[in-house]
Amino acid sequence: MKHPNKHIQAALEYAVDHDWRVVKAGARAHIWGTIYCHHSDRSGCLFRVFSTPRNPENHAKHIKRAVDQCPH
Repeated sequence: MKHPNKHIQAALEYAVDHDWRVVKAGARAHIWGTIYCHHSDRSGCLFRVFSTPRNPENHAKHIKRAVDQCPH
C-alpha cells in the first residue's frame, strides 16, 4: 500500500516499523486509510490518514507524533 505523497508514505513506514497496522480504506471513502497500534482491543490507538491533506508535511508529523505518543 503506497500513499501518493512521499512524506506521508515515510510516516506510514515509520508506523509499520513500530508495530502499527495500516488498513487502506475502500474506494468510496473520504480518507486514505487508518493506522492501528498493536494493542488489538477497543482501547487501542488509531489514527486516520487523509488522502489529500492541506499540508502533507504537517500531516506526516502528526502521524509520527501519534505513533510516538501511543501509551501501549
